Amino acid sequence: MNLDEYYKTTREEKLIFQIPEHMEDHLTSATRLLEKIQEFSEIEQALETKKEDFEMRMEHLQQRRAELERKESQLKESLEKFNKILQENIVKKNHAIKKANNERDFKKTKDKDIARLQTECENLKQVFNRKKKRHDSYMILVSFLMKVLTKTDEFNEIRDIIKRYDALSSTYNDLVEMDTKTQKHIEYIRHSDTRNTEEKHNEILGYNNQLSVLQLEIKKQVRNALHWESKWNHIQNTATKEALTLGRIKIVTLNLVNVIKGYKGQAPTDDTTTLQQLNYIKIFGEDLSKTVQSILNGEQDETAGTMSVEAKKKTQPK
Repeated sequence: MNLDEYYKTTREEKLIFQIPEHMEDHLTSATRLLEKIQEFSEIEQALETKKEDFEMRMEHLQQRRAELERKESQLKESLEKFNKILQENIVKKNHAIKKANNERDFKKTKDKDIARLQTECENLKQVFNRKKKRHDSYMILVSFLMKVLTKTDEFNEIRDIIKRYDALSSTYNDLVEMDTKTQKHIEYIRHSDTRNTEEKHNEILGYNNQLSVLQLEIKKQVRNALHWESKWNHIQNTATKEALTLGRIKIVTLNLVNVIKGYKGQAPTDDTTTLQQLNYIKIFGEDLSKTVQSILNGEQDETAGTMSVEAKKKTQPK
């Protein structure tokens, strides 16, 4: 609430009052005016008093506000100083933690170096002990070689004995290597001979199987030849029979020619004479006989070759 509002409110409160009813008739307008003037002066005095009181309160509030602003400023400064100190403490803390971590890592590194050096020291001790043992064993050999020199005139120094030993060792190693190579070569030859024997045996079995198949085919062809030859003889024996028999012979001859042509993969025909057909059958029989004879001759040659190969193998030294 400001000063004008306060003044208006107070004035309204002073102006609102009740005049007794029995005195309203006796009051004159001048009296009423005096009363109004007195009321206005009282109101003004009261307002002045209120105004002074209000101004004092406002001044007091201004002072309190200034004091609060001053304290707030001081509090902000204190807070900024505290934050600055806190940040410095955090930086110092981080630096201390980093330094401690570095020192810890440095200590771990040094501990590892110490452990490594201790391990190396132990290894060097072991190497020294091995070298010492070897040296002691060599000293035994040196004393032995000195005794050998004193008992023989073949060597003048220990170095000569060592050279002789190296030469003998080299010769022995060469002989061992040569023997190993010889044994490997012998083993290779043995395996090669075994493999070749198996291959030849498999080839012989294959040839025997082919020979069996050819023999069966020859027997089949011979049976067919005998069969057709029997029919041909029967046709010749019955050539003087009646015309019906002759017709049957022609039919059989034609059928036989067609069978032969079917065997040869040719199309059957009936535009030839019976004589031509018989000649055709005869030529086929002769060709078939020659084929059978050549097959038999080839079989005999293969059998003779196989027997000669087996005879050579038996005569060769193992």
